[in-house]
Amino acid sequence: MAEDIAIRVSNLSKCFQIYEKPSDRLLQMLARGYKKYYREFWALKGISFEVKKGETIGIVGRNGSGKSTLLQLICGTLNSSSGNIQVNGRIAALLELGSGFNPEFTGRENVYMNAAILGLKKDEIDARYSEIESFAEIGQFIDQPVKTYSSGMAVRLAFAVAINSDPEVLVVDEALSVGDELFQRKCFSRIESIKKNGATILFVSHSGATVVGLCDRAILIDQGELLSSGAPKDIIGKYQKLLYAPTHKQENIRGDIRGDFSQATHEDSSTVEAEKPEEYFDPGLIPKSTLEYESQGALISGARILTLTGEQVNCLRRGTEYRYVYKVDFLKSATLVRFGMLIKSGLGVELGGSASAPNAEQCISYVSSGVQFDVEFKFKCALNSGTYFLNAGVQGATDADQIFLHRVLDVCMFRVLPEADHLATGMIDFSCCPTWSEATAHESKVSA
Repeated sequence: MAEDIAIRVSNLSKCFQIYEKPSDRLLQMLARGYKKYYREFWALKGISFEVKKGETIGIVGRNGSGKSTLLQLICGTLNSSSGNIQVNGRIAALLELGSGFNPEFTGRENVYMNAAILGLKKDEIDARYSEIESFAEIGQFIDQPVKTYSSGMAVRLAFAVAINSDPEVLVVDEALSVGDELFQRKCFSRIESIKKNGATILFVSHSGATVVGLCDRAILIDQGELLSSGAPKDIIGKYQKLLYAPTHKQENIRGDIRGDFSQATHEDSSTVEAEKPEEYFDPGLIPKSTLEYESQGALISGARILTLTGEQVNCLRRGTEYRYVYKVDFLKSATLVRFGMLIKSGLGVELGGSASAPNAEQCISYVSSGVQFDVEFKFKCALNSGTYFLNAGVQGATDADQIFLHRVLDVCMFRVLPEADHLATGMIDFSCCPTWSEATAHESKVSA
């Protein structure tokens, strides 16, 4: 292997034998290969790539695509079914952190054992021990048995050992979600420092912004196949296009990505005319987290997103204006009525919303029982690609206090489609200059 190559993967494949029941394993041993009592699952199929020394490579793909299996093969915790792997240099892996700890031993003892497995000698561990202890931030628990640790403490200690072993090759598999935000930031800072010192990094993440910001090159894997490799920005665009595509279009998109890669074109992506995604309605995009408050005199129904021309959609284009509409039936008379909406991220972070009246003076003064209102909010989609949720609510006073007459959380779900020429960072895209128009609500006739 050339001196400037840190990792070489050649025609790598991995097949798992899936048994329907435990007894089939025994039958397979007795059959001596004359009959199969299992079905084959090919987690990886003929993958080949090289990583140069000092290069940081991001590996992206949908869940179950084979990313973690690939990393385990490179680290030597799994054996391949066929193909070859060559690694040049000391390797440290941030995979299933803490899985190698002995729960009966103290944290200090596990630090020495874990570091020895990573190839450090005792004097090297002694020299790094104080830094490892400080980085893990578990205090006096370092001299307590690991079985007394919380899962977060064990993971942080394992991370501290691996990150302070001065690896020449660092493998990271979604291990940067440990601890609080301050600890996560310290982890990223340490990895950036390792990168600056010339280490080779393989990095698996579902965060497009992280891959673009940290990596020199990215690889897209899907269904065990390497579909594409190239600039992180370009690969993240292809990954998101595949991730958010409706099921019936995914195979065609896979073929397009595979075809682009096989042509091995080296044109700069900025010279290619950007393909704008087309908004559409995906009937399978239904929220499973909907939570409905008990009615206090009103009922919300029919929440949906429409284009300005009235077509229902839930896969939206960044920077385009839409209408969020729903109906409210009043079961009781109410005063000081106003309507609201709220957009949230998949993690429940409240990103922004609007109300039909900002204060009590602008509320609808009185609504009688039996009346129905059509509510509409116009909004410009100022969100980067991802999946989001909408709330709907109506406030009013039926007695003295103003309360939610009805509220539905996660009543509507939508995606913002990725764009190949757009660098996705964060959730809000300020370049869209988000504007919110005044909400409208008008009384509509209700037949008896």
